[in-house]
Amino acid sequence: VQLQASGGGLVQAGDSLRLSCAASGRTFSRAAMGWFRQAPGKEREFVGAINWSSGNTYYADAVKGRFTMSRDNAKNTVYLQMNSLKPEDTAVYHCGLSTSFIVSTIRRLGVYDYWGQGTQVTVSS
Repeated sequence: VQLQASGGGLVQAGDSLRLSCAASGRTFSRAAMGWFRQAPGKEREFVGAINWSSGNTYYADAVKGRFTMSRDNAKNTVYLQMNSLKPEDTAVYHCGLSTSFIVSTIRRLGVYDYWGQGTQVTVSS
């Protein structure tokens, strides 16, 4: 499985961005996909996840109400629509793919079997 993340950039506070993560390869084993982010000097943290079959989404409290995940089955792509961006959203955003789905563990890094290369999001004040 290969994951290709894109869509990052430099924006001002209050702006929007949409990240994409395209999956290729043995994607039939996909159960969920998630977005995590890592700011300089900080650990990678959960942003959101989507159950691929049901489309149910889960978000970190820090982004709830501002970020929205969606998927396109035909394109094997998951999106992260980010609105009302804040400087504290600045980070490298990584997408991950999990071959299993358990609601109680979907926020854990170790649940994800495959990772993309990350895309930089910078929000200026």
